[in-house]
Amino acid sequence: MSDKEAKKLEKQQTMRHSMAHVMAGAVLKMFPDAKIAIGPAIENGFYYDFDLPRSITPDDLGVIEESMKEIIKSRSGFERSVVSKEEAKALFADQPYKLELIEELPETEEISVYQMGDFKDLCRGPHVEDTSRLNPQSFKLLKTAGAYWRGDEKRPMLQRIYGTAFSNPKDLKMHLQHLEEMEKRDHRKIGKELDLFSLHEEAGPGMVYWHPKGARIRVAIEDFWRQEHYKNGYEMVFTPHVGKSWLWETSGHLGFYNESMFQPMEMDKSDYYAKPMNCPFHIMIYNNGKHSYRELPFRWAELGTVYRYEKSGTLHGLMRVRGFTQDDAHIICTPDQVEDEILEVLRFSLFMLRSFGFEDISAYLSTMPEKSVGEKKDWDLATESLRKAIEKEGLEYGVDEGGGAFYGPKIDLKVKDTMGREWQLSTVQFDFNLSERFDMVFVDKDGKEKRPFMIHRALLGSIERFFGVLVENFGGAFPVWLSPVQAMVIPVSAKFDDYAKEVEKNFRAAGIRVETDFSDERMNAKIRNAQTQKIPYMIVVGENEMNEKAVSIRIRTGEQKNGMPMHDAVQMIMDKIESKELP
Repeated sequence: MSDKEAKKLEKQQTMRHSMAHVMAGAVLKMFPDAKIAIGPAIENGFYYDFDLPRSITPDDLGVIEESMKEIIKSRSGFERSVVSKEEAKALFADQPYKLELIEELPETEEISVYQMGDFKDLCRGPHVEDTSRLNPQSFKLLKTAGAYWRGDEKRPMLQRIYGTAFSNPKDLKMHLQHLEEMEKRDHRKIGKELDLFSLHEEAGPGMVYWHPKGARIRVAIEDFWRQEHYKNGYEMVFTPHVGKSWLWETSGHLGFYNESMFQPMEMDKSDYYAKPMNCPFHIMIYNNGKHSYRELPFRWAELGTVYRYEKSGTLHGLMRVRGFTQDDAHIICTPDQVEDEILEVLRFSLFMLRSFGFEDISAYLSTMPEKSVGEKKDWDLATESLRKAIEKEGLEYGVDEGGGAFYGPKIDLKVKDTMGREWQLSTVQFDFNLSERFDMVFVDKDGKEKRPFMIHRALLGSIERFFGVLVENFGGAFPVWLSPVQAMVIPVSAKFDDYAKEVEKNFRAAGIRVETDFSDERMNAKIRNAQTQKIPYMIVVGENEMNEKAVSIRIRTGEQKNGMPMHDAVQMIMDKIESKELP
């Protein structure tokens, strides 16, 4: 980011932070006894958390907006003052959330308070000089949501009001249009409209039910994934869903990851855990026999379902779930093979992401966290190996200090979709720890037993999250090779149902996913239904087509091809499928 861009962003964040104070002031006018929590600026906007006597309604948002405009027109200044801890407690004596924050402030920290009109807040700032610097036509309150105080499910549930703000009405309008398009593309909305998947809170939150059409897309993704893995020297393995507690004690997950694991199940006087990771199971396969350096590297892949306890407030459609399938693999190799293997994994990751249409890809290098295992020198060596791989591929990258897994540093690959949003998908993790913990060895050239290194990697991340990203990226209009229904046969009237069945049979025999609309609807209504379902090809058949053993094709993009011989139509669609052409 250039200095100019950084300054512009800083100015926007200052404006948005000031808007959060204006909103809080307006809410307190509506609810004088409200308790206020925190209100930061965020990307493209701001929010504030409140403890209110009743739930905020959509109508309330409009009232609060009007009150905010009145505050802005008042030209109230943002007056900063520095106070002692005792003075701060007195100022916020009736605000318990502020008092909690004040109590936790170090004695040496300067405490600042900003006052705007009648509203005062414990705040570091900065803010605009006065409310005349804010544009009353350039903000909008968007929605409300529940938010636990400090993200803790055991603490009170607050009401969070989100808003967006820009320096001028034109930018606001463009952003609201962008939000409207994102809402149309929401994978939860499209998933319901296209009958792809469902989630059932009553049967267990964060668990995905794949419907037949969603399962067809998933199978297409997984089949491609397997084919490419075999081409790249991987072998498939399958492992259990649960394991005894000693596995997770040995791996370190019970010590470092316990809060994100499901509670144990007692069986045969032993505790079993649903697996949060696949790695200990792959290690069990490795330790089932002795291995020479000549056999390495092993590249073992698994579409393994894992279970992680995500807090209920963080669950979000397919993007954040409790049961999901990782496209996981572990590469077990000698120390002198590790750099080449990391580079190949990175290249493979980029190939897979680009195969699904993602070209704007950034890398992030995550380094040693505060809670970790292993020597710093090993961490430094591992981190440098990952850095070299990123630089050899010429990727732009950022550094996430302290963001590594407890057992090693990692590379995260993030993609931008057609809406410009960034998603974290691929992960490549270096591990020099688990081989020690599980006593993994190989016999080296000198006849001595040595520890192998492990590389953990997921190319798509999780099938569920990747699927959700794909749905939103394509807006449900999947490329032909991924579409659950690739062609819909539409007989002009019931007289041509038999010929429609013949056409369907020919298309299906070629491997095309095809259905026929035998409903009593008129032809145009059938075409509209197929378009609503975002089906790539509508195969219309009537008297002329039946007599000539042909079909007329209406393509999702609006093109039309009339009287095409059936064989040619089949070949045209198969070419699109086999080429995996993207829209």
